[in-house]
This record gives sequence, C-alpha cells and structure tokens, in this order.
Amino acid sequence: MRAFVVNRYKGPLLDTNVPEPVVGERDVLVQVRAAGLNQLDEKIREGEFKQILPYQLPLILGHDVAGTVIDVGSKVQGFAPGDEVYGRPSRDHIGTFAERIAVPESDLAPKPTSITMDEAGSLPLVALTAWQVLVERGTVRPGQKVLIHAGAGGVGSIAIQLAKHLGATVATTASAANADFVRGLGADVVIDHRTQDFEQLLDGYDLVLDSLGGENLEKSLRVLAPGGTAIGISGPPDPAFAREQGLNRVLRLAITALSARVRRHAKKLGVRYEFLFMHASGAQLRQITTLVDDGVLRPVVGRVMPFDQTPQALAGLAKGGIRGKAVIEVP
Repeated sequence: MRAFVVNRYKGPLLDTNVPEPVVGERDVLVQVRAAGLNQLDEKIREGEFKQILPYQLPLILGHDVAGTVIDVGSKVQGFAPGDEVYGRPSRDHIGTFAERIAVPESDLAPKPTSITMDEAGSLPLVALTAWQVLVERGTVRPGQKVLIHAGAGGVGSIAIQLAKHLGATVATTASAANADFVRGLGADVVIDHRTQDFEQLLDGYDLVLDSLGGENLEKSLRVLAPGGTAIGISGPPDPAFAREQGLNRVLRLAITALSARVRRHAKKLGVRYEFLFMHASGAQLRQITTLVDDGVLRPVVGRVMPFDQTPQALAGLAKGGIRGKAVIEVP
C-alpha cells in the first residue's frame, strides 16, 4: 500500500510502500478518497510536539479523511462496506496520507450527502476545532460577541459560520482581499490585519478564538469583557492540557511554565486563557453533518492536489494564501 511517511523529525515526507492496515475489532477500514492538509502535520514532521505528543517513527502523516468503507471489525455496528464516511482519526490512529486506513468506529461519521468527497475531506479537524471552541468550551449563546482570528483560513472559515449560527455577533481578522469573502461567511465586523489594530477597534468580547499565539494572543486578552475567555489553538499549552495528556511531572511543570505569563496576564485582566488541542469525536461530527446538510455550514476548499504531490502540497501550506483548506485526492 502506498503512503507518505516521515522517517525522522525534520526529514522529508517520503512516498513509501507500507503494510496494509491492521483492522481491530472496533475499527473501520476506509478506502481514502480525500485527505485534508493541516499545519499540524507539518508541525509533527518538524518535531515541534515530540516532547508532549511523542510518536513512534516512521509515521504516516494525515489527520483528515473522507472515503468509502471496505471492511469493518467484528464488533463494529454503525458502519458497513460501501458506506461513505469522514473523520479525524484519534492521536494513535492518524495516517490519512495513504491509500487505506483503519479508523476507530467512534472517530467516524457518515459523510454529509450534500457535499463532495474533497469537501468532506477538508472538514473534520477544522470543524471539530470550531465546535469544541464555540460549543463544547465556549458555550456561545445568542447575543454574545465572538472574535475569530484568521477568518479566511481553515478553522476560521468554519468558525465564523458556526458562531453566526449560534447567534453571536462575529468579528474577524483577515486581509483586505478576503474582506468580502469573510463577510459572506457571516462576519459582522472585519478587521484588516495588515493596516488596522484589532485591539484599538474592539472591546467587550465574550470569546476569542486565537490561532496565532504570541503578541496576538496577549492583545486578544485585552479585548475581552470581564469574565471572557480566550481559547488558543496554537498555544502555549496550559496545565489542563498536560493533565489530559497524562504527561510526567517534569513535562507538566515545563508546560505550566510555558503558559504562566499569559495566564497571569489574563488573571490581572479578570479574564481566562485556555489551550485547546482538539480531540476526535464521531458523535460531534454527526452533529456537524446535520448542519452541513441543512445548509448551515459550507466547507471551503481553496486548493485540491493529487496524491502524488502530497509532500509539495504540505510544504505549500507555509506560503499561505489559501482560502479555507487544501486537500489531496487519492485515486
């Protein structure tokens, strides 16, 4: 079976023949038709997470899948061969840059019928991230004010639509070239991140989804209303994340130190900072499927590339300029 594999951190993504996936009793074997590209894949390849999210190398990369079921484990009840599915495999089961993948049943959901395989392959990681920030963590309610950074990107383009559906007033940062695009997704306020300072223009927000970190996160804390929350998806990780991952005491202390400054700053301002590393959930994807088929959410696919060009496609993410997601098609 063909797959794209990283053999060493910072090494190239290699087109490799690998053994067929082993299908466990609760696994679903999926013929991959489309796989979304994510910055997370590149960060893993670069070794950025090797201390806190250790993987055994060689490793097949890829966190998004859409495809067709070709076999199921003996205890699988919700899927059958021929079903069209999509999902974000859980941490120990990633590897969607391949012709086939075995995915736990609990990580999958039926593919929305109203969209293509490419569109479905673009959705799981970013849609689950938006859901977990806005619904699971943020419990966004009608009338609240939400700031979503990088609104034209993969997470941002879905988060704007979901926040608007939840009844929020939505502000976003984007380039001037993308202003009309993000307004079309539902943004009420658009800040040109190149010529305007969002901290000077916004205040009293209940929730911020920060995908950039650093100074952008520090400024985001200052646009929150008292009691508001900034949820970061780029870091720094916080003590709650370290506990969830079951990290050893030394790593827990190191992670606590990494986020100490931003947490102190938030406390002084009377607001909160939380780090989110999204988790796989077929149950949440089923709710997202309903929203897609009801026309509430629409995937945004900015680029589609063939399976053969997976390494070039992943490297191209660093250049930016893609609205929504980039996807590879698997023949």
